[in-house]
Amino acid sequence: MTVTTRFAPSPTGYLHIGGARTALFCWLYARRHGGRFVLRIEDTDLERSTPEAINAILEGMSWLGLDYDEGPLYQTHRFDRYREVIDRMLEEGTAYRCYCSRERLDALRADQQARKEKPRYDGRCRDLTEPPADAEGEPVIRFRQPRAGHTVVDDQVKGKVVFDNAELDDLIIARADGSPTYNFVVVVDDMDMDITHVIRGDDHLNNSARQGNILRALGVEPPVYAHVPMILDESGKKLSKRAGAASVMEYRDAGYLPEAVINYLVRLGWAHGDQEVFGLDEMIEYFDIADINHSASSLNPSKLDWLNQHYMKTLPPAHVARHLAWHLGAMDIDPGADDGPDIERVVQAQAERSKTLVEMAENSRFFYREPEGYDEKSARKHLKGSDTVLAALVDALSALQDWHAEAIHQAVSGVAEEQELKMGKVAQPLRVAVSGGPVSPPIDITLELLGRETALARISKAREWALQRAESSA
Repeated sequence: MTVTTRFAPSPTGYLHIGGARTALFCWLYARRHGGRFVLRIEDTDLERSTPEAINAILEGMSWLGLDYDEGPLYQTHRFDRYREVIDRMLEEGTAYRCYCSRERLDALRADQQARKEKPRYDGRCRDLTEPPADAEGEPVIRFRQPRAGHTVVDDQVKGKVVFDNAELDDLIIARADGSPTYNFVVVVDDMDMDITHVIRGDDHLNNSARQGNILRALGVEPPVYAHVPMILDESGKKLSKRAGAASVMEYRDAGYLPEAVINYLVRLGWAHGDQEVFGLDEMIEYFDIADINHSASSLNPSKLDWLNQHYMKTLPPAHVARHLAWHLGAMDIDPGADDGPDIERVVQAQAERSKTLVEMAENSRFFYREPEGYDEKSARKHLKGSDTVLAALVDALSALQDWHAEAIHQAVSGVAEEQELKMGKVAQPLRVAVSGGPVSPPIDITLELLGRETALARISKAREWALQRAESSA
């Protein structure tokens, strides 16, 4: 048997973080067992499904690196197949036509609720051999649910879940206009695509009994089910697309690496001992449905920040640089074309000082764009009255034959010694002069990355600023 899993989102919105975790679990299980991972777009909700949402799902999967072996497959392309199966079920008697009006069904439901009974269809049309005299319009098609006994779902996360068949409804599998319903098309798709394992949110647990019974009526053994507890937000509420769950691409926009998001997602409901950081190969090797937690997980943004900084520091600089370039591009900076240092060297210099790529990009802007001004507080504290120090720095740095960090450090240290100042009293005015603010990588590395011409020009400009302020306050 080839293990085959599927991720089957409905394109009624973006790929949110809960859906991405489901996709990851399905992907990991298939990859661990050398199986197939299918992407299926469940787009039968024609009113709410949109091409934009489909593109958002595909973009999110691509960014996360969750490649699929088959797909994307679209349910709207398979309507002929669904009609074929419905015709077969009608012929075999596992489905029947229901002529009950909306008014009758509403009245039935109201009566059952008044008697504190579980609302369900009463089977009026279940054994009809011809339409009733009062039938109007086209009938719906219902599945003939077994009424006796129990249906057992041997769920890999929840354990054995027993459903009383008498409590299960004869659900509608095709509407009066002929369009198939969710629980039916899912069954046909899982059957035709040879899905062996269904990993999905536990809000679908009740569907498993109904879907399993339809599969058995079609002569097919149901797949193995694993229903994963929901993800809760920081306040303990359920995540959903309608309740503002964050889109996967919002994590990209906020400056997170896909490796960090994948690592973060896998730990939302799964564990391997006390290990927190997992490479992709390790996830594939260790992941097992049996290790999925039984209780809900909660988002922890501080852990994501920690993971992201870890990956920014440990992944190859060239890889991080590709993602950083995207964020610099959003700031209208092209590190490959604009004057400035090699972006991989910027990553190496900034990785220890940034939790997100957005923060790294903002802190690295000065390498590619001259600051429009100086941070007011920093300028008042470090630049004001620093014209003598800055002049000495220009002289010392201009004399350097070797523009590298070690030589630059010696020159700056020499100025501090000559001026009888602590290193910070020299380095901080210099930092504000070249970066516009109080924070940068070590000043010798910062100057090396900026280059001789740019660094000296900015120091000279800061000295002029300091002189002007001194004259205006005299």
